[in-house]
Amino acid sequence: MRPARPAFIAAQALTPFIGKGSPNFIAKGHPDYGVKENPTLEDHIATVIRQLLDDNGIDPSLIQRGYIGNFAGELFSSQGFLGAMLARADERLAGIGCARVEAACASGGVGIVGAIEAVQAGLDVVLVVGAEVQTTVRAREGANYLARAAHYASERSIDDFTFPALLARRAKAYKETYGLTDRDLAHFSVKAYANANRNPLAHMHTVKMTLDQAATASDSNPNILQNPELHEHLRVSDCSQVSDGAAAVIIASETGLERLGRAPQDCVQLKSYGFCTNPLGQVNDLLRLDTAASAAAEAMQDGGITPQDVQLAEVHDCFTIAELMMYEAIGFAEPGKGIDLLRSGDTSLEGSMPVNPGGGLVGFGHPVGATGVKQAAEVYRQMKGVCGDYQIQKDIHTGLTANMGGDDRTVVSLVLENVE
Repeated sequence: MRPARPAFIAAQALTPFIGKGSPNFIAKGHPDYGVKENPTLEDHIATVIRQLLDDNGIDPSLIQRGYIGNFAGELFSSQGFLGAMLARADERLAGIGCARVEAACASGGVGIVGAIEAVQAGLDVVLVVGAEVQTTVRAREGANYLARAAHYASERSIDDFTFPALLARRAKAYKETYGLTDRDLAHFSVKAYANANRNPLAHMHTVKMTLDQAATASDSNPNILQNPELHEHLRVSDCSQVSDGAAAVIIASETGLERLGRAPQDCVQLKSYGFCTNPLGQVNDLLRLDTAASAAAEAMQDGGITPQDVQLAEVHDCFTIAELMMYEAIGFAEPGKGIDLLRSGDTSLEGSMPVNPGGGLVGFGHPVGATGVKQAAEVYRQMKGVCGDYQIQKDIHTGLTANMGGDDRTVVSLVLENVE
């Protein structure tokens, strides 16, 4: 869709993404263990809202609607009804209509779609928050919760780690068809960690990853699946992080920008978007992300661009195979050729079209409900030159996001244009 009424990202905010491996995460061995607690879901929501409003000088009385993307608050945090949590998180939002949006890992992206469509309906200033806490339980229990992003009745039994198994199934098929190797996939991990090492907000900011480490199964980088057919096709280094964190943006019309006192040149325009959903548990082609392809094609066609026009992309690398397949679904590479694009260096921080410059889900982290909002915020931050050590050293006019829910079951893709 191309908004008939222009819509802009007027402001953004991100909390640090934290979890195991982050020096900011309080676990056994941390000097604050037993003294302090990690932030709760409510804490993350409150922190990002206050940061968004206060750091950007946003008058909360101007906000007319609020959406929050979250996947599994009831499970990890024993808390649903998160629309009302927005008002509790900051009393200045009391009285505003707010609602939760859920679409597994695409929850944040769908929240942004809701905000754009609210602007089309006549509203002028809309808040979108994405938040998730996933570190409250042990890994296997968390894997059972995250299996709700699959078709639980038919797919839960594939493996204890159901959702990783679904993407390992794609990796297996891709390897058998195109000759992809574990070392090929390791290049995606190395890129993600290297970018995250330059990003102080990233979950893996202090963790190093070499090609040999990522390419080889070991005690520190084990194959995690029990399914014998899939076991060898997924290592820890191939996985996105189990993270806590939050992201927020303000979506505004031209009238909303005037009320906020922000010039268009301070903002990023949401030029177009694609939003597509396919049946849960019914993947027709393991070699192609069909839903991502449809959503990105809709966004690019309605935005009047081609894949070659994209100068920056934030894509959903829940696993390394997903980033490779995103390249091909969007049209950055031909089928079977995604690894060649990575090897060319074009998608590196210094390349012609950086992909996931902050580290992506593998390096930056993956608080599920926050991811789609973080992707849009990251494009904004790069376009406005505020990314510090991981800032892309060239002017960026056109960016694209692809936020995937489940095994390519729901995808939101945004085309963003820098207002100069």
